[in-house]
Amino acid sequence: MIRSLLFPLSFLLLLVTFPGSAKGEEPRGNVILLLVDDWGWTDAGCLGSDLYETPNIDRLAESGTLFSQTYASCTVCSPSRAAILTGMEPTRSRVTDFIDGHSDRYVNPPVLIPDWTQRLEHRHLSLAEALRDAGYRTAHVGKWHLTPTTHEIERRLYWPEHHGFEINVAGNRHGMPGSFFWPYRGDRGYLATIEMWNMPPGEEGDYLTDALTDEAVKIIDYFQDEPFFLYFPYYTVHVPIEAKPELTARFEEKVEEGMRHRDAEYAAMIASLDESVGRILDRVEELGIADRTSIILTGDNGGLVSGGNGPTDNAPLRDGKGSAYEGGVRVPGIVRVPGTTAPGSVCDEPIIGHDLYPTILELCGVEAPEGVRSQIDGLSLVPVLSDPGASLARDALYWHYPHYHTLGAVPHSVIREGPWRLVEFHTDESVELYDLAEDIGETRNLAEEKPRVRDRLRERLHEHLRQLDAQMPTENPEYDPASPSGWPGKLGD
Repeated sequence: MIRSLLFPLSFLLLLVTFPGSAKGEEPRGNVILLLVDDWGWTDAGCLGSDLYETPNIDRLAESGTLFSQTYASCTVCSPSRAAILTGMEPTRSRVTDFIDGHSDRYVNPPVLIPDWTQRLEHRHLSLAEALRDAGYRTAHVGKWHLTPTTHEIERRLYWPEHHGFEINVAGNRHGMPGSFFWPYRGDRGYLATIEMWNMPPGEEGDYLTDALTDEAVKIIDYFQDEPFFLYFPYYTVHVPIEAKPELTARFEEKVEEGMRHRDAEYAAMIASLDESVGRILDRVEELGIADRTSIILTGDNGGLVSGGNGPTDNAPLRDGKGSAYEGGVRVPGIVRVPGTTAPGSVCDEPIIGHDLYPTILELCGVEAPEGVRSQIDGLSLVPVLSDPGASLARDALYWHYPHYHTLGAVPHSVIREGPWRLVEFHTDESVELYDLAEDIGETRNLAEEKPRVRDRLRERLHEHLRQLDAQMPTENPEYDPASPSGWPGKLGD
């Protein structure tokens, strides 16, 4: 029977306790990390949408710091999630594609992809484990998607409760629900087999985002008197695009010709996300713990545009989820740390998903073990949280995606240094160079006009990949340049 792990929680609290603050000491701070699936860079009111309504997300931005150049660690989900939980670039952990992957369906590939790690390995000290060992209560609610594609029993050994989370609600092997409505299975192909484990019994009409938020609020209530870390990675706004009918109807009346954002059902999913964020904000305020609870809200990869047929639009960014361009990795980022972040502040310093690991540890006063510190690629954001005009001790960001993706990506690596963004495609060793300060939409390739910049960045990118012992694509001995390459059903389009 599918059941919630929260039901026996009151009994569990009698058996398992963690040290809180000593009498007379200031209570240690809590952290709530909200991660939205496939959330585009402009997918909120405060981010410039002309359709989506997000008063609660806007309220969070007005009470904290909005990061204008927030990046996911990868253009797809599982690597970004592993990076947040380990502080490592996907290149280092070798979780470089979403767990199932689908490069094997690419017809006549010019290069062959390397093997990659299809799980969050237990040898890593996860963020939850580090905080649990320091006396924090820990809970996971929502999407996990970091288990191997093996036998069900083995898969369960990689669920959140085996990576430091005391409570796991809905975290399993799946990257999406079959449906956002109870019982969350759907009715198409393999989606019909999907079950959302660790969810409480529901009834017809229940909406997944609301149900998960119910559980998150319960956890906040249970943990309110002790330091806690709540990781709430939403399944929304990933496909299937399904929203509550009354919300969809409301946005259908708002859509007008010429709008950049025009999908009413997606707008309604964003509205349900916003309601969830509002409930979290309201609950910490009602409990009187807002002054010691940091809240982080971001995304795992860019918005889904799918060649212009997706539910959102990332303009002025180029392309979206699964691509080599800014639209695939630039995401929203909002952080509120009581007593640290200035209300309504904006920080233009580029930050990336694996920065959250050292950031959260520092906010909680927890130091990673020495052996772990040497493997952390992210930087603590605490200096820019207190001074949004400050800079981090880093002048370049890197991405490495040695895979094919049905949304358009071929194996590539990227370096961003200052305004410069260089993309190297491993299928033909071609290089593209863009000046984001002048061309945020990556419309003008400057690789031939700026050969010195191109060559310098390319060598720097190669050196970085060598240092991390990156897994690289290899030449395909059976590749036929006279035959078409691509995805079945799209060849010849």
